[in-house]
Amino acid sequence: MPSIQIDKLLETVVKEKVSDLHITVGQPPVVRLGGHMVRLETKTLEPEDTVGLMKSITPERNQQELQEMGGTDFAFAFGDKARFRVAVFKQRGYVGMVLRRVPSEFLPPEVLGLPPVCLELIRRPRGLFLVTGPTGSGKTTSLASMINYLNHEIKDHIITLEDPIEYYHEHIGCTINQREIGVDVPDFAEALRRALRMDPDIILVGEMRDLETIESAITAAETGHIVFGTLHTTSAQGTVDRIIDVFPTTQQAQIRTQLAEAIIGVLSQALLPRKPKGLVAAYEMLVVTPAISNLIREGKTFRITSSIQTGKKYGMQLLDEALFNLWRDGLCEEKDVIGKSNNPGEVKLRIERAKKGMLEDEEDEDFDD
Repeated sequence: MPSIQIDKLLETVVKEKVSDLHITVGQPPVVRLGGHMVRLETKTLEPEDTVGLMKSITPERNQQELQEMGGTDFAFAFGDKARFRVAVFKQRGYVGMVLRRVPSEFLPPEVLGLPPVCLELIRRPRGLFLVTGPTGSGKTTSLASMINYLNHEIKDHIITLEDPIEYYHEHIGCTINQREIGVDVPDFAEALRRALRMDPDIILVGEMRDLETIESAITAAETGHIVFGTLHTTSAQGTVDRIIDVFPTTQQAQIRTQLAEAIIGVLSQALLPRKPKGLVAAYEMLVVTPAISNLIREGKTFRITSSIQTGKKYGMQLLDEALFNLWRDGLCEEKDVIGKSNNPGEVKLRIERAKKGMLEDEEDEDFDD
């Protein structure tokens, strides 16, 4: 019985184009539609239902990990209709699951609204390019779009290190080897060490979690590779600080110098409900100019935010600026925009002023940092 059920549920997910399916004891299955949680019109799930649903899709290896660690992640394909990233976990002793639909088609950078300067930066011969934002902000989708763009534009060797692999890339212009953490290689640090011996041009590091991985990523970027990395930070300035803070105080000066040399850009993103339905992304874009390189080297990262504000001519923009524009253009609700901003007080004030029609010429109007 459960396997029929999971197929039915997944059919619904694919048909209704929802982003996530939540399975937990004590309520019917729930889907996330346009950013909101919606219960399906089916029966309330009992403990044996969730166990049955879990067993019908979870590989043996992951069922074992669930028993030992209380949680496990994997990706699986629902025929040729969709792929899912699955998190299985225990809560109050019962089994729960969240299945996230991974779109199978790559969205072009312009459809995602990626800042155009991104595509210039990632075609450089070397450097560290970071994509950051909270979980579920679309980092994987942006990275897949950029890798797909490169695959059509250049002829390089791309290695991706992912946990789990979500988008499958074919060899088009590039040779692309995708390694899954926990399946093909034990962890990110080990995967990155090995990758450097595999004659790569471009390396994607799914998550820069620890000192060793961050250190290897910076070194790889310095030695003539483009390295894509992701972090869960919400601003460009916060991203640079987070990387430096991972290191012991005695090493921070050296890392600042290395990072200042290696880093070429930071794209921070947030995903918001779009009116009337769907989702839209807001982006912060830091382009590392010689001046910003100096700020990182000298430990003056607190000045990065105001440098982004004055760096429009280089293709830079602040997240809060992008959010304000989404509200101004009628794409998003005020509460959603304020909720995602790095400086909610200022955005709220700016929206209030705009409503009163006090917004003088757009050019003169900027955030006070």
